Amino acid sequence: MFGQTVSGQVADAPPANNSQPDVEGGSGLGLKVTAAAIGVLAVAASVMVGAGTAGVLGGGLALIMLAIAITDARSFLIPDPLNLAAVMLGLANAAVLGQGDLAVMAEAVLRAVFFAGAFLALHLAYLRLRRRRGIGLGDVKLAAVAGIWLDWPIVPIAIEIAALSALATYAVRRYALRHRLRPSTRLPFGLFFAPAIWICWLLQTTLPSGW
Repeated sequence: MFGQTVSGQVADAPPANNSQPDVEGGSGLGLKVTAAAIGVLAVAASVMVGAGTAGVLGGGLALIMLAIAITDARSFLIPDPLNLAAVMLGLANAAVLGQGDLAVMAEAVLRAVFFAGAFLALHLAYLRLRRRRGIGLGDVKLAAVAGIWLDWPIVPIAIEIAALSALATYAVRRYALRHRLRPSTRLPFGLFFAPAIWICWLLQTTLPSGW
C-alpha cells in the first residue's frame, strides 16, 4: 500500500522512450539550488505566519508539498509515504489547534475522508466513462491531505488554484511555446495541487478566526 501511486494526468500517454534528460550537470544543480531556496523560504514563511508549534508543522507541510510537486513533475508519481507523512502532520496540527479536543481532530478526519471520497468518485467516473485514467490515486490521497489541513471553505479554493494553474500551464505550452500537445498529453496535477494546499494553509492561518 505504501509505495508509489500514480498521480493525475489528462489521459494515458503513449509509451515514453527510454531516454532521460541529463539533470546531473549544471542545470540539475541549478534546479536543486532553486528547490532548496524555495524550501527555506517556505519554511521561514510558515514559521512567521503560524504561532509556535503550528508554524513548525506548517513548515513541515511546506517541505512535503514541495517534495510531492517535484516528484510528480519528474515521474507522474506521488509516493504514498509523503502523503502519509502530510496526513500525520495534519493530525498533529489539528491536535495543536484544538488543544487536544478530539472533536477538532475528528472533524479534520471527516474532511479528509470527504474530499478523498469526492476525488475517488471522479477517478472512478472518468475511468468508467472514458476507459482511461483521469486523476490518479495519488491525487485522491493528496485530497485527503488538503481536507485534514484546510477548513471546509478553503479546500475548494486550493482545488481551484491548482486547476487554474494547470490549465494556464497547458495553455502556455500549447499557444505560447508552440509545443505539440495531444489529447493524451499527461499533466501532473500534484505539481499544482500540492503547492496550492500549502498556499491555502498560509491564507487560512492569516485569516481572522471564524472566517
